[in-house]
Amino acid sequence: MAIHPIEFRYGTPEMKAVWTEEHRFSRIIDAEVALAQAEASCGMIPTSAAEEIVKNAHSASLERSKEIELEIHHDMMAIVRALSEVCGESARWVHYGATSNDILDTATGLQLKDALSILEKKLKSLLSALLARSMETRTLVCMGRTHGQHGVPTTWGLRFAIWASEVGRHIERLAQMTPRVCVGQMTGAVGTQAAMGEKGIIIQEKMMEFLGIGSVDVSNQVIQRDRYAEYFCFLANLATTLDKIGVEIRSMQRTEIGEVEEAFGAKQVGSSTMPHKRNPIRSEQVCGLARIIRSAVEPAFQNNTLWDERDLTNSSPERILFPEATILCDHIVTLMTTVIAGLVIREDRILENLNMLHGINMAESVMIELTRVGMARQEAHEIIRVKSMEALAAKRSLASLLAETPEVSKYISPSDIEKLLNPNQYIGTSVLQVERVVSKLKPLCQ
Repeated sequence: MAIHPIEFRYGTPEMKAVWTEEHRFSRIIDAEVALAQAEASCGMIPTSAAEEIVKNAHSASLERSKEIELEIHHDMMAIVRALSEVCGESARWVHYGATSNDILDTATGLQLKDALSILEKKLKSLLSALLARSMETRTLVCMGRTHGQHGVPTTWGLRFAIWASEVGRHIERLAQMTPRVCVGQMTGAVGTQAAMGEKGIIIQEKMMEFLGIGSVDVSNQVIQRDRYAEYFCFLANLATTLDKIGVEIRSMQRTEIGEVEEAFGAKQVGSSTMPHKRNPIRSEQVCGLARIIRSAVEPAFQNNTLWDERDLTNSSPERILFPEATILCDHIVTLMTTVIAGLVIREDRILENLNMLHGINMAESVMIELTRVGMARQEAHEIIRVKSMEALAAKRSLASLLAETPEVSKYISPSDIEKLLNPNQYIGTSVLQVERVVSKLKPLCQ
């Protein structure tokens, strides 16, 4: 019986597969195999034993380990026994010199490597979609808003480019973080490597070389959880970027604004009672699940404050945090990529919103020009402010009011006022900024 929505509603098959019991068991076996190989290469166990462990290890079963765990109530020792059962005479060398978390934390490092590889590809797809939309709309002038109020014009291309730039930084963060997060250890009961003697450091390094992940410099019984706290902060930061994009799309899809719409299928239903509804449900889902992903940060930090060489308070939260936060983050990256690629842009509504306030949204343009041609900046600001309020109250065009204002017409002709109030002439370097961002970030998509 399914309980958690991840089981039936959220998550992609490829990311879910990373966090299944079966895959974790496989990664634990990988770690045990690499340990035997490393120890044999250093002469700590017979080469023949390592070869037998390598040959037979993956015939050990999760089902058998669960049977053993019901008897002994220790998950890692149950796996060791299940593995030993299939390794014949070499069973004596299975898990030799290791403590549970040498294997469990190393397996987590392998799973994180798997997960981050998937996330990296997904982020590159999202970035590619954002860059494509940015170039497509780089000259599409729209109303910029601050405090929820009309400001001065911007372009939709610049909006997409800003989001793309943020996603680009997440791709960079992922690459920078991976060597710190995807690590394993072989340090023994309290971190001294006493069971492996003077070859402990070499065995640890060789083991991680076999596995293709980094090796801790120092640890106690567990890998220090500051590494994992960084991972969860990364997921939370990424989720917040997607949340921000989702909030903007939802806002811009409001009936009163209507500049964009999520793609809506021919047979899609928006409401069980209101047949006309077209709701931004994908963006809403992104925003909602981002809250769950961010909630993993606090317990992740608390998991680093363990007693002495370790206690067990980190274990139970991590069994939930790693799969849940990672699967949901991958899910909303995938979902937002679909939203961006299919986003419908309503140019008619964009134009309506640009012209809604009778030109007062272009007041800054006139103020800047008045200052440039000789009027004191503060005087220009006050004149244009007053006339803007008059235009808004009277629902008259700002151009006609300014043309009737001697202080303004002294410096600027009516025809020049009209030009200054043209939104398409007041987008600065936005097109160039978009093109620079696209040129810079395109290589990250490869």
